[in-house]
Amino acid sequence: MGVRVPSLAPDKKGDILDTPINNTQQLDSNVGLTNNLLDFKVTEKSPSLAQATIVVENTVIDTLYQEAALNQQQQIQTQGFQRGNVPLSYIKENFKTHLTSHLKEFIFKYCIINFLYKKIHEQKIVTADEPRLVSIVLEPTKDAKFNFEWTHIDSINIHEWKYFPFKAPKRKNYKDLDRQVETFIKEERNHLKDWHNEGLVINDWVNFNVTLAQQNNTILLEELKQNFWFKLDNEEVENPLRKLFLGKKKGDSFYTTNIGFQEYFSDQLPISYNFYIEIVDTVPYHYFCLEQFKYHFRLKTNKDVHKKLIEVCSYRNDISQRLAMVEESLKLLLYKHPIIAPKKLVLRQQNIILHAVRENPDYNVYRKQKDFQKQIQRLAEKQVKEVIFLDHLAYHESIGITNEDIKAYLNLTKRQRMKEFIYCNLPNFKQEGNTVPIPVQELKHTCLRDKTINYIIYHLTKK
Repeated sequence: MGVRVPSLAPDKKGDILDTPINNTQQLDSNVGLTNNLLDFKVTEKSPSLAQATIVVENTVIDTLYQEAALNQQQQIQTQGFQRGNVPLSYIKENFKTHLTSHLKEFIFKYCIINFLYKKIHEQKIVTADEPRLVSIVLEPTKDAKFNFEWTHIDSINIHEWKYFPFKAPKRKNYKDLDRQVETFIKEERNHLKDWHNEGLVINDWVNFNVTLAQQNNTILLEELKQNFWFKLDNEEVENPLRKLFLGKKKGDSFYTTNIGFQEYFSDQLPISYNFYIEIVDTVPYHYFCLEQFKYHFRLKTNKDVHKKLIEVCSYRNDISQRLAMVEESLKLLLYKHPIIAPKKLVLRQQNIILHAVRENPDYNVYRKQKDFQKQIQRLAEKQVKEVIFLDHLAYHESIGITNEDIKAYLNLTKRQRMKEFIYCNLPNFKQEGNTVPIPVQELKHTCLRDKTINYIIYHLTKK
């Protein structure tokens, strides 16, 4: 069972407080984040608890408050005024509670999540658990404050680990495995030859910038342009966002009042914001990109590609060679770098694991085993330690994440067998059954851990 990152999706009531926040061109991944409109401060509340405050400048709050009020002017019908003629001053004063509640959720999802994870990475902060939003202070004419906290972990003294003796698990030598890999490579090369770029289709990934605009298509707060990834998932329920992107291509740009964006950013008010969308990149589902696979694992030859693909075809005791390699390498490094996992984090991870196991059809069989609870506890403790170590090592080795890294990671999600190469799962991108956008900085946070695992294996097995 790989590292699991909690989701940031709000509960059914839309409450975003006490919510866990579930990594060769790089220019568009950092849009809207290099500005003076947002500020980030970290304080130590106790030896084991850190708090971060993101301050949003009052000019942003006033601009968004004005836009939300203008939007509601077309929606509200109240005694003494016809629809569309309610004075703006009346709306701002009498609907203040609703407007501020809406803006808390909108700003949080629109730009705070991206900014939070960018600052965590820039300042090389190791959070033993995912940041939790604990409070929001927001009202017109004043700076807004979004307060987060997480469990603080002392720094780890990283040894010269690249020279640790490591014996990689061997592959099974069945000829059938080689034929499987050869067939897979041939099929995917044929898929690439057959592919014609006719725009985005079901199961593709799309990377896009989004900027809030006025109804006359004048951009609002250009500095707060944000970047997201979205999968055009093959779900039964019609998704307005999926419909919006179908047929679009890299480089396309357009304005939209798509209901899918309104519902994702906030369900507090019936709202109809105007958004400017720029499609930055795409990851087609039609073919598995072998070039991205080579880039992801630093492979040089076709022989190296064949050898690497064998790792997810060769199994011993229901565990692939790939998973065994990850498990053994992390076990070695954790043995050499002892970590004490905070009890409350282990308990929290146990609950996450139990929730996942209960979804398994064999749950009743598992839970009847005598050591079931101990196994869950051991797994939770192991996963907590792995996350802590991976974050420390990533910063120690100055491992970075680019847009190409994200594309190579998402490439692995296209085929069921290739998903075995992923150890740190995607952030949750489902909200009440619908697929929703993933903030790029949150995705980088996850991809960085997975890239760090590949970095570890590369050096431990390097000849």
